[in-house]
Amino acid sequence: MTYETLRERLARFRDEAVQLDIPADEVDRWMDLVRPCAVLSTRDDGPVAARFGGPVLLPVGTPHPPFPYVASIDLAALPQASTDLPLPGDGRLLLFAWPRDRGDLTNHGAVVHVPLGTPTEEHDKYAWDPDGIPEAREVADAFPRGELRVRTEPSLPYHYEVELPDGDLEPLPGFPHAEELAEEWETACRYLDLRGPLHIGGYADEEMVHLDPLEGLVHCAVEQASTGHWGSGGPVSENVEDWVLLANWSPALGDVAAGSSVHWAIQRKDLEAGRFDRTFTDVYWNP
Repeated sequence: MTYETLRERLARFRDEAVQLDIPADEVDRWMDLVRPCAVLSTRDDGPVAARFGGPVLLPVGTPHPPFPYVASIDLAALPQASTDLPLPGDGRLLLFAWPRDRGDLTNHGAVVHVPLGTPTEEHDKYAWDPDGIPEAREVADAFPRGELRVRTEPSLPYHYEVELPDGDLEPLPGFPHAEELAEEWETACRYLDLRGPLHIGGYADEEMVHLDPLEGLVHCAVEQASTGHWGSGGPVSENVEDWVLLANWSPALGDVAAGSSVHWAIQRKDLEAGRFDRTFTDVYWNP
């Protein structure tokens, strides 16, 4: 999907934002932030490009991440230009995550790339939980399962404030009507149908968001790297512009979890180098 096509999809959003007396030039500058996003859902249109659950097939000799298995993305099945991320052209991305906030800054997930033709071996679905904690396995057992079909949609920011060094908040620079634009975008997502449970690329989303979730994730990653608990193998930038959102998951786990959003992000240079072991994952959870 071309940039021009993405903007065309936003025509209704623009008209309705201007009707709110938001200056047209400000609306247009907001639309300039558009990114393509691969939306994965259980709808019956679009090619199958991912699967929730299923067997955990890791490269032979690869240790199991200490998190439950979420989904497998078939990179070759993603439509061309469905994201602006420098993803590998083939193989599968395996996503792992713990969808509850542990109340700390630690990494909550992992990503493993399995290139096409790589010998794999199946892992036990509870390999992430050697202690056999019943409550933890109950959460993982509630993870969704089944095929996911992909479509390409435009993505714009949900957030509308930035945090200053002194802790104060202000509107996004250059956007005095940022809150109204973000609220109108939330409405537009319904008729554009961006509400698939798993997104690749685009902007991060979470319940009650007003700051960019990616900024919070980067803060956690930098803190963890400074203590040596994450990020070995290279520097970790505190500049959010050096990072990209890899995937965003909005779990539907019934009664075992609520209000949860999972974000996987990676430094662009690590993504270009295929260093998926340097992916950092955070979780917003509102039980």
